[in-house]
Amino acid sequence: MQKLPLRQSLEIIRQGSLNWIAGRPIVVSFEVTDSCTCYCRHCDHGGPRDDSNNLRPEEFGRYMDTLKPCVVQVSGGEPLMRDDLEEVVRNIKQPNTLPYIILVSSWSLMTPERYLRLREAGVDQFSVSLDFPDKRHDDFRVVPGLFDHLNDVVPKCAAFGHDDIVLNSCITSENLPHINDNADQARKWGVNLCYSAYSARRTGNRELFPTDLVQLKTQLDRVEQRRDETNWLVSAPTTLQHTREFFENDGRPGCKAGLRFLVVTADGMLQPCSMHFKRYPLDQQKRLVEEFTMM
Repeated sequence: MQKLPLRQSLEIIRQGSLNWIAGRPIVVSFEVTDSCTCYCRHCDHGGPRDDSNNLRPEEFGRYMDTLKPCVVQVSGGEPLMRDDLEEVVRNIKQPNTLPYIILVSSWSLMTPERYLRLREAGVDQFSVSLDFPDKRHDDFRVVPGLFDHLNDVVPKCAAFGHDDIVLNSCITSENLPHINDNADQARKWGVNLCYSAYSARRTGNRELFPTDLVQLKTQLDRVEQRRDETNWLVSAPTTLQHTREFFENDGRPGCKAGLRFLVVTADGMLQPCSMHFKRYPLDQQKRLVEEFTMM
């Protein structure tokens, strides 16, 4: 994974310190649409939604001026469904190179041409969902042909040499035996990889929550052995340790959602995270922290 430019690193440290003192979030996730091309089994989104109340590109500046995050995730739904996504990104990016912008997407609609346009608009990292390293990925996301599309477009975009593509593999009971196969796929495509942990809070589906802790340890131990100096495995050792603890304990105490991380919904309301659905207007972030994070 490419290293951050020195200027951007220093800006993140500076702004992060200010936000820490002021009680503002370090990371903000803008869910720019609720519509999606997929119907993923582990997600509460899926299919087309009413997008008539989505924030317009020019409205994102007000949220940036108020929240001042160091890192922004642009997500959905499927953000690539917005024809004006490049303009959204331009309105989020500030002149001082902040925030570091991560586009979170299934890449079902990605093309090399749009990849380059989004980079030019200000996206720093492209997070591409991968559940399985074959056509089981299609079945899990209910999109026929999705894996074949990724098998075509991911290597083409990686060939530009920007080293800014990261596969994200959300660990579930179904793909747990294959998380190292997903790592093999990342190496084959010439891109990076990170892991995230499935939570049943979105859908209530406990069947996808991994319970085979022996296999979890075996798989994550193998993942750790694959680290090298190129940082292609983006998940830090501490992150993978927290992932182990999350599955072992069916959760993890001390969550700082709402304070250090929050979600801006497609229609402009604040939520502590995408799995807690109480909504607050922009000017009530402090009340969100008091009622959720500090309770």
